[in-house]
Amino acid sequence: MTVHPVSPSTVLANALINAEDVLAPRIHAAMPERVVFVVGTQINGAPHIGTSLVQSLTFATAERIRHRFGVPVEVVFGALDNAPREVVTDAVTGHRYQRAYAQALGERAVTEQVDALYRPLFAELSENLRIPYRIETYSRQQADEHYRRTWLRVLPRLDAARWWLAPSTGVPHVRVPCPRPGCGWAEKYAERTRVHPVGVERAEISAVCLHHGPYEVAVEPTGGGYLGLATLYRNLVKELALTSTFDTLYVMVKGGDWVFGSQLVDGALQAVGTVGDRLPARLFCPQVVTDTGAKLSKSLIGQGHASLPDGAAPWMLDTRTWSGSLSEYVERLLATAEVLLSDPRHFFRSYSAAEIGRLMTAPATRSVPSP
Repeated sequence: MTVHPVSPSTVLANALINAEDVLAPRIHAAMPERVVFVVGTQINGAPHIGTSLVQSLTFATAERIRHRFGVPVEVVFGALDNAPREVVTDAVTGHRYQRAYAQALGERAVTEQVDALYRPLFAELSENLRIPYRIETYSRQQADEHYRRTWLRVLPRLDAARWWLAPSTGVPHVRVPCPRPGCGWAEKYAERTRVHPVGVERAEISAVCLHHGPYEVAVEPTGGGYLGLATLYRNLVKELALTSTFDTLYVMVKGGDWVFGSQLVDGALQAVGTVGDRLPARLFCPQVVTDTGAKLSKSLIGQGHASLPDGAAPWMLDTRTWSGSLSEYVERLLATAEVLLSDPRHFFRSYSAAEIGRLMTAPATRSVPSP
């Protein structure tokens, strides 16, 4: 019995010989001294198979790029500790408030959670493929001077990008958690948050806390309040900050569900003046879906809104429950990654949870090449 999937041809797959060829135009144009693959995830609980698959494909693709183009590669894992840990509704105003992992747990506990849930997998992948990696939380990223200067530079041009970042309202969300000790609550949809630029190196932000009422914070390049940005807005600033480096090509690696959102991010990048070869390179990895075609969601299944798909296993929602060792799990991930990368038809598509389970547990065999 063979393990290779049966994959139809697509427009993109038909145009490529190898899956990583999708990055070749950017590499040839930029002639970078190194290539850095950036992959991130919210740290809201145990990783599921979709997260592990994207991370293993990141390392496997980086190894192929290093071998093919002879350039050093690195993987950067963005641990999004700005994900909401608690969400409540104010009974008086009806406004929704959230407290993110960073504020609810604190830096030390966040580091411990990342080290427990994600670092072992990254360390094993790194050792297997001899590819260096580093982990960066969003909290550390938003505190970086270059990141903050980039955000401050965007503010005067935000009017041109705001409908790309928030197509429904035209108001991109900025969340600045209440700075009082032990608080950290912020309006989830930032309805009463206002940003006031003060020159080129300072912005003053007013907001309303769930417990303490109105407050103000300042954001400056080297300090000030915590800068929490909504997803599309955050990606705009992050990618602007990264692509300002000319000797390094950054590749944004995301799950297939990001194909739609990245159209808006790219529109925002161009609206603020990013053109041509300064746009970031992107790699969209196969998405794991249910039998209805929806993204496999541990939260929906855990909350009872969906059931575990036929052919799927509980370990797919919490990869820590994989029956074997971590090294065996990584071996199966990399074997699956090799199959998916062996043919563009296998890479640029989605997979049911059952099919990924089959690929992860069946004996490894050579993938059938394109006709």
